[in-house]
Formats: sequence, C-alpha cells, structure tokens
Amino acid sequence: MHQPYYKNLLTHETAAPWVRLHGTKDYLDMVKMLEKFPAINLTFNFVPSLIEQVLDYANGQIKDQWLELSYKPAAQLSAEDKRFILERFFSISRDNVICRSPRYFQLILKKEQNQEFNTQDFLDLQVWFNLSWIDPYFRKERPQLKAIVDKGRFYTEKEKKAVLDAQIGILKEIMPYYKKIVSNHQVEFTFTPFYHPILPLLYNTNIAREVNLRATLPNVQFSYPQDAKAQIQAAVDFFKEKFGFTAAGMWPSEEAVSEHVIPFMIQSGINWIVCDEGILFKSLKKKKRDTRLLYQPHVLKRKDGTLNVVFRDRNLSDLIGFTYYHLSAKDAVNNFMEHLKNINQSFNQQDILVTVAMDGENAWEYYLNDGHDFLEQLYQRLSESDFVKTITVKDYLASHPPKNQIRRISAGSWIYTDFFKWINNPFKNKAWEYLAQARKGLDDSKLQLDDAKRKLAYRQIYIAEGSDWFWWYGEKNRDFDSLFRMHLRNFYTLIEKEPPTYLNTPLE
Repeated sequence: MHQPYYKNLLTHETAAPWVRLHGTKDYLDMVKMLEKFPAINLTFNFVPSLIEQVLDYANGQIKDQWLELSYKPAAQLSAEDKRFILERFFSISRDNVICRSPRYFQLILKKEQNQEFNTQDFLDLQVWFNLSWIDPYFRKERPQLKAIVDKGRFYTEKEKKAVLDAQIGILKEIMPYYKKIVSNHQVEFTFTPFYHPILPLLYNTNIAREVNLRATLPNVQFSYPQDAKAQIQAAVDFFKEKFGFTAAGMWPSEEAVSEHVIPFMIQSGINWIVCDEGILFKSLKKKKRDTRLLYQPHVLKRKDGTLNVVFRDRNLSDLIGFTYYHLSAKDAVNNFMEHLKNINQSFNQQDILVTVAMDGENAWEYYLNDGHDFLEQLYQRLSESDFVKTITVKDYLASHPPKNQIRRISAGSWIYTDFFKWINNPFKNKAWEYLAQARKGLDDSKLQLDDAKRKLAYRQIYIAEGSDWFWWYGEKNRDFDSLFRMHLRNFYTLIEKEPPTYLNTPLE
C-alpha cells in the first residue's frame, strides 16, 4: 500500500488528494474483509510515508484544495472554483464507476457536451466524486451513506458534509484498526523503506550497469549509501513506534535489491524480504524458469548475519494485477484456482510455498465493485480448498527455514529485472543530476543549521529520493515533475540557499 509523498513540508498543503481518496477506498476495507474469512492469512505491506500522510488527514494537519472545494457550498463557488471542479471531479474509472451511477453519468455527459452546470449540478458533482471514492463496503454497511447512494441526486449541503465527514472518519479508523489486529496471526504487517526509494540507486547510480552494461547514466553520479541505510532504519523505527514491536519483513521499494544494500537490511534486524522471481533466476544463473527453486524460501548468509528471501510467482501476481479484471469474478477465481491445482499436482502434493505479491491498492480500480466480488469469491474458494493453505511469510519461515543459500543476489527490480524505469532515460538521468547537486548541499562544511532545520532538510532530501518521481519522467507527467521540483526547491530553502533557476522550468 503506497502513494507518493504529495505534501509540501513548508506549506503543509498536499498537491493531490490521492492519499485521502485511496485511504477511503482501499486501506481499511481490504483488511476488514478478513473478518468474514478466518481461514485466510495475508501479509499487508505499507510504506511509512503513506501512513504519515494518512495520519496528517486524521489529525487535521494537512491542507487539501480538493477537499476544501468539496466542502465549499455550491452556491458560493467562484468561476475559478467551478473550472477546477469540472476538470478534476471526474477522476475515477468511467466504465466501472461513473457509468454505473445515473446522475454521475449524466453529469459527465453534460460536461462533454459543454452544457452549463447549475448550482445543483455542482453540488451533486461534489457529492458523487467523493462518494464514489468511498469503498462500496462502507457505502453499503453504513446507513447514512447507503441512504445518500440510494437517493442518487438533488443532494443537500448537509448530505454532502456527511459524505466528506465520513471520508475523514474512515481515515481516522485505519491506524487504530491496524493496531487492534496486529496480534492476530491471521495478518502480518510489513513495511517498505520510508519514502519508497530505489535502494541500489541510492547506494550508487552506477549499479544500473550491473544489470545492463549499456545503461546510460547521469552525468553526475549519485552515491549515498548512508541514505539507503537511513531510509531502512527510519522505517523500522516508525513501525516500532506505531505498532509497538519490530516487523519481521520488508518489501524493498519496487522489489529492487542488490548485494550492496543487503547488509543494511540485516543490520536493521529485518528477517525476510520479498523479491520478484526474475531476481532469483538471475542470481542462480538459470536461463529457464525453475519452479522447484521458486516455490521455496532462500537464505542470504553474510558476515553481518542472515536474511531470508521469498520470491513471488510473477505469473500469478500479474494475473491479479493486470488480467483478471477483464473477466467475471467467477471466471477469474476459477482460473486462479486451476493454476494452484496444476502446481499442486505437478509437485505431487509436496509441501511448497507459492508467493503471490502485488501492488494491491491500484489493482481494484479496474475491477467491478472495487474488487470485492473477486476477493470474496477467491477467499471463499481458498478457505474451502483441500490442497492449499494460506499462511503469512513469518509463520511459514518459522516452521520451514530455508535450505537453499544464494551466494550473491543479482541487482534488479520487479520490472524486467532491471532499474530502467528509474534511470537510463535523458529525463530520468537529469532528475538524478538535480538530486545529486542538491544532496551535495548537506555535505557543505559551511552549512550552519540548527538541529531542527537540519533534520527537516534531511527529511526533505529523503522525500526527493522517492522512486515515484523518476518512474514518471519520460512519460510527460507534469504533475510529478512539478512535485519533484517543488521538493527540491523546498530543500534549498531549508538549507538557506537560493534554489537554482532550472528548478523553475519543467524538466521535460
């Protein structure tokens, strides 16, 4: 569960509402669903910087223009407000959401036909945009929300306020619920390095050439191993502070690893990590997919200690993430169970571990009913199955310690087993150069900052090291380009230096 760091540290404003909206659609109901399926065991991963932003909303410590314009009475909207709302309040799946709500569909058609919106239209649009981002589970189970859904149109300001207050209420429930069930062996919680960086590239951008010698690199090398270590340790400390114990597992950002960062994980007390199957086969120099190796945990024994690794079945994981939403829930579940049955039969009912690991919060946007039909049928079939059992990684490792040792783990990520989603592109490389130039500022011996401002400056640079900014460069995503440059400008402000003028111009 992850979102980029949208918050401006200096103004406490968020550049986008996606933490709030995904928070009401994904982060609570996916866990609460397990109350109906006690036989299902799952591992949930979260990025600390996401939880930090969720808590900002819960504690009223963030400014959200989208939310402010949602609360604003429709009769008081300025012309600029109305343009903002018309441009942005249809930001949700047209086929799976908008078209299934008659009034919402009517409004988008009205916009597309350039028809003028009256006050009631804007009020209903304010309601339907925010209501649609609340998970179907809550819209069905909470009487007030159900009544608003059933009404469908001609909403009042009071009903709108009820929807918006419900969003914040759901965000406030997330952490208390997580903490409540953390002792339940049905669920294991794991974490990712704090601001979701690509750890090997923080260590040294030249590591991209370990994967492909022809990789193009930034003209300025970025090499701050201490930052990779700090991002891991900050996440460990954050988890312990919020949950009261040290998590056993970590999902490296984008499952990106290299031999260089393994010691930092071991030193931080991490017991296991998850990676993509491509990393396994490259590490063992296997040219063909070998499920005998895939369907078992492995161990990295190093001078600092040991680290266990499980490798995800890419096929099964990607079927859920990218394919099954095209099918009916029944057909998708049947297909998934058939795959598991075939695996079981091919191993003659040996005890093996099949790891399915995927980015869960965005996948369900493409499914009908936000994935509930698929997940509930899948959990039911798994619960009834006589040949497969779900288990958390922590519990599996406790009873099945790894036997196979990996001498050196190959560098790479889940995407094509390389780092080219974040480097090896003129715009991505230029972003690394901007980052390297900024990061050098913290090493300036003339820098005179008090402890609080220095701490905030480090935090700001760690935010700028996040993977999301580099992911989107080369795809003309102006929003993320603007965010990255904003974070770097803020960094220079924090270290009391004038931001370079090139940060005022879009990078691509």
